[in-house]
Amino acid sequence: QVQLVESGGGLVQPGGSLRLSCAASGSIFSITAMGWYRQAPGKQRELVAAITSGGSTNYRDSVKGRFTISRDNAKNTVYLQMNSLKPEDTAVYYCNARLLLTPSYEYDYWGQGTQVTVSS
Repeated sequence: QVQLVESGGGLVQPGGSLRLSCAASGSIFSITAMGWYRQAPGKQRELVAAITSGGSTNYRDSVKGRFTISRDNAKNTVYLQMNSLKPEDTAVYYCNARLLLTPSYEYDYWGQGTQVTVSS
């Protein structure tokens, strides 16, 4: 089975930084894309950033210039470097991976979520 394990969340002051990691493990043929979503209380889950197998990245407007997504294909790991954090970044952050388990079967998987709190 496939698992996504997240780490790196926590409490940080406004203007501070955090680095989230998400490692995919299990029987994986290849990774189509990996990314990060977040959900704040009372709000819809929203895309934060994503990176495709070809290296293309996508960010929501509110995090452009502050967040950077990267990957280590050898380790099946995606990272989210978050700088200049704002209180409105507070949310549970979920790792997402679109994986090929076989050459003909592609499916989305989700991590358990990690809390990011930006507060003084």
